[in-house]
Amino acid sequence: MPEAAPTPVSANEVLKQNDPLLAGTIAATLADSAADRFSDDDTQFLKFHGCYQQDDRDVRKTGKKYLMMVRGRIPGGVMTPAQWIAFDDLATRHGNNTLRITTRQSIQFHGVLKSGLGALIKGINASLLSTLAACGDVSRNVTASPTPATSKVREQAYADAVRVALALAPKTKAYHSIWIDHVQLNLDEPANKDFVDPLYGPTYLPRKFKVSFVVPPVNDMDIYTNDLGFIAIIENDRLLGYNVAVGGGMGRSHGNEQTFPRLADVIGFVQPEHVIDVAKAVLTIHRDFGDRVNRKHARLKYVIEERGTAWTFAEVNRRAGGVLSAVRRYEFTTTGDVYGWNRAVDGSWFLTLFVETGRVKDADGRRQKTALREIAQKLPHIEFRLSANQNIILANIPDADRATIDAILAAHGVKTTDQASPLHAVAMACPALPTCGLALAESERMLPGLIDRIEKLGAEIGIAGEEIIIRSTGCPNGCARPYMAEIAFVGKAPGRYQLWLGGDAAGTRLNRLYRDTVKDPEIETELRPLLTRWKNERVAGERFGDFAARVLWPEIAAAKAALASASAPAAPKPQPALVAV
Repeated sequence: MPEAAPTPVSANEVLKQNDPLLAGTIAATLADSAADRFSDDDTQFLKFHGCYQQDDRDVRKTGKKYLMMVRGRIPGGVMTPAQWIAFDDLATRHGNNTLRITTRQSIQFHGVLKSGLGALIKGINASLLSTLAACGDVSRNVTASPTPATSKVREQAYADAVRVALALAPKTKAYHSIWIDHVQLNLDEPANKDFVDPLYGPTYLPRKFKVSFVVPPVNDMDIYTNDLGFIAIIENDRLLGYNVAVGGGMGRSHGNEQTFPRLADVIGFVQPEHVIDVAKAVLTIHRDFGDRVNRKHARLKYVIEERGTAWTFAEVNRRAGGVLSAVRRYEFTTTGDVYGWNRAVDGSWFLTLFVETGRVKDADGRRQKTALREIAQKLPHIEFRLSANQNIILANIPDADRATIDAILAAHGVKTTDQASPLHAVAMACPALPTCGLALAESERMLPGLIDRIEKLGAEIGIAGEEIIIRSTGCPNGCARPYMAEIAFVGKAPGRYQLWLGGDAAGTRLNRLYRDTVKDPEIETELRPLLTRWKNERVAGERFGDFAARVLWPEIAAAKAALASASAPAAPKPQPALVAV
C-alpha cells in the first residue's frame, strides 16, 4: 500500500529548511549597488536579522520606492547614553531622522535605503546592541518593567530578562558574517548546509515568540499578551520567584473566526534560578507543537487554547524538570507609566517623558530628539529606558543633575510636567501607513488628531479630563495591543475601522467588537451616545471600559441573540397524518 503524501508546509517553512543559517543571498545583494531591493525569499530571511523591506505607499502610484524598517534588539529596553547617541546618529544619517519607540521596548528606524542598511546595522552592533532576532520566527526582544519606583525587585527582574534573552538567541553565524564581515556564506559547505540551531532546530519556530517580565502591581508590560510572561512575586521587598503565564497573543485576521486575540493562562510558579529552564520548555513546546502549515494558526496561543492549561503545566514541567509549583497570589492595578519627576527606591531620580505615538522627533517647536541627544552627551552616567507604552524614562539621576535636565528640555520646548492630556498620555498607535505593508488604514498619523476630536466631544458631554485608554492599529494584527484598550480602532480599509470596547485599566481583560465598520468622520457620532450613557449611568468611579463590560456587553449579546433568532429558519408546520383508505 503506498505511503500517504506528507502534509504540505507553508512556504516559510521550506525556506528555513533549505537555508538553516538564514543567510539567503543578503550579503550578495548588499554588495550589488545596482539592486534597489532584496528578493522575495530574502525579505523573509531579513526578518530574522531585524529588517522588513517596505515601500513608501504614499508614492506607490508613481512607482515603488523601496525602504527598510530596522528594529533593534534591546533587552528590557535599557540603553546607555552612548548607545542612545549612536542610535540618534544612525537615524539622522540613514533613516528619516526619527526614532520610533516600539510597544516592546525597542527602537525602529524608518525610511532606511538599501544603500545605508549595512552601515546602520553595523553601527548598532558597534554600540554593543543588535538587530538579530528582533523579528522573525524566533524569540523576539525580551521585555521587562522599566519603572524603578516601587521595588528593588525591578533590577532583579531586568537581570533575569537579559539572561533569558541571551539563552533564547539563535546561534546562526550568518548574522555577523553578513553585517560585520560582509561575507556571503557558501551553503554548499557542509558546516553551513548541515547547521542546526541547538535550541530552535533546523526550521526554527512556526511563528514569533514573545517573552516579558513584569513587577506587580503595575502591569506596564501588558503581560497577558505575551507567549510567555514572568510575573514577579514579592514578599517583604524580596523576589520569591515568578508566576508563569503562557499562551497570550493579539493577532487575528478580519473575517477569520479561527483567529482571535487571547490572554495568557497563569499555570504555575517558578523560582528565579529556573526561569531559563521554563523559557526553553515553553519555547520548545511552540517549536514542536505549533502549526507549520497555516501561519495564521501558527502562534503558541492556539496550541494552549486547544490542549488546555493542565496539559501545558504537565508538559512544561516535564521539559523543565518539574520546577513549576502552585500559582502565588498577586494583583495588578494599572498598565500606565508614571510621568514627570519621581524618586526611585534607591533614592535617585527618574523622569518619564511622554512620546506621542512613540515617535521621537523635532517638530512643531518641540525638539525632543535634539534635547535627548544633548542630555545623553552631557550626562553619560544616567540610563535611558524605553517603556512598553512607547515613552522614555531617564533613570539613575543624581539630585545634582535634575536642574541640567530641566534646563535642556525647557530650551528645546519639552515639558516635564503636564506633558500630555489624560487621553493622549495613555494612547498608543502602530506605525501603519505609509510604510507598513499590512496596513489597511491610518494609525500613527491618524490617532493624535482623533484623540483631539474625542477630547472636544468629551468637553461637550461634560467628561473632560477623564482617562480612557484608546489604542489604534492599521490592521487586525494588534501591534499596539488594541484588544486590551477601553476603546480601540482597528483598521479595515482606508478611513474605516472596527470599534472595540471594554478593556480594563489593569490589563487583565480583553475588549469586544462593538461595531464592525465605522467611517472616520462618523466616529464622534458613534461615541457620543456611549460616552453620554457612561456619564449618566456609571457607578461611582467606574471607568469607561468597566462600564462597557458591565452594561454594553450584555446588550451586544442580547442583540446578537435576537438577530440569530430572527434569521433562523422557521420550524416546519406539522403535517396531517396519512389515513389509509
